[in-house]
Amino acid sequence: MGDLEIGVELCADADAALRRLTRQRFEAIIVDVVDDGANEVLRSARSAPCNKQAVAVAIVEPVIGLKAVFDIGAHFVLYKPVSSERAKSSFRAARALMKSERRRNARVAVQIPVVLRNPGAGGNMKVTTTDLSEGGMAVNLPNQRHPSGRWQIAFTLPGTKSELELPAEFAWEGTGKQAGLRFLQVSPEATMQLRDWLKRNSADAEQDDPPINCRLTDLSLGGCYLEIVSPFPVSSRVMLCMRAGGAEVRAQGVVRVMHPDKGMGVEFTQATAEHRNAVEKFLGMLSENRTLLPELLVEPEGLESESNAAHSPAFDRDDPLLQLFYGQPMTADDFHEALRKQRATASTETGSAAAAAGA
Repeated sequence: MGDLEIGVELCADADAALRRLTRQRFEAIIVDVVDDGANEVLRSARSAPCNKQAVAVAIVEPVIGLKAVFDIGAHFVLYKPVSSERAKSSFRAARALMKSERRRNARVAVQIPVVLRNPGAGGNMKVTTTDLSEGGMAVNLPNQRHPSGRWQIAFTLPGTKSELELPAEFAWEGTGKQAGLRFLQVSPEATMQLRDWLKRNSADAEQDDPPINCRLTDLSLGGCYLEIVSPFPVSSRVMLCMRAGGAEVRAQGVVRVMHPDKGMGVEFTQATAEHRNAVEKFLGMLSENRTLLPELLVEPEGLESESNAAHSPAFDRDDPLLQLFYGQPMTADDFHEALRKQRATASTETGSAAAAAGA
């Protein structure tokens, strides 16, 4: 932990850990699962408001199945005996997820005029921000109005020229005129613009961990599968950068399938025609040149909230890769065998919506 600059507070028993978890916020919780008390620590962490988004790492005996560990709230699993190399790899991934959650929640006090448009009811409303973060903004409402639901918002960051237009929803209401807006399905370009501006204007900004280089093995219009030693947990939001033959595609997604030590399946969360066209062109290029090995970089963006999960687009049931993500649970070996069969089918079909990428 010290090598990764992660501070540790040690609790010798479950009771001490439970007392600490109800009184103090932590970015990560590491539990040596030796008895039912350890299980209770993980379950309580998931239900405690201050630690609901904490990254949970479970250290377990090989006889304990993965599903049982994930069911009690673990995001990462380390099997005993724990090797130094394996532990560092997992904790680097956990640290990257911790940093992304911290960055996403960091707020910069700023007053910006914002125009809100209600696509359903029509009409505009003008408000002013009190602070801004990567995931949303706090605003002052005119005349103590109490709007709700989804809106389209437009604003320009100080010192920039291009206007940002984003979908958002009212997430909370404070005393008096104050309320909070949560951004929904923000494009990678808008995300990077927000992130760069916040870094430049935040006194507490820290250096992000570099993107992780992994291997793209399968790609469809709706998602992809990546080989990575320490995959991010299911429901992690990630930013992907795919490069090949001089082309580059950025995509946001959510991890839907995770196989420890092997890889993860990511569903794309952008539902725009522009994104779909970009992925389609990238797919075509890989299909035409089977020797082309794509480069893929992945960065975590935090754990998907229940509210954001509710707004995830319904998956395309004609997409064979997404069918695997949402199908019956399989072991890692069975899942990879199904992937191999899909690649064989894709290679014999013209115009297939899925492609093997350097398999």
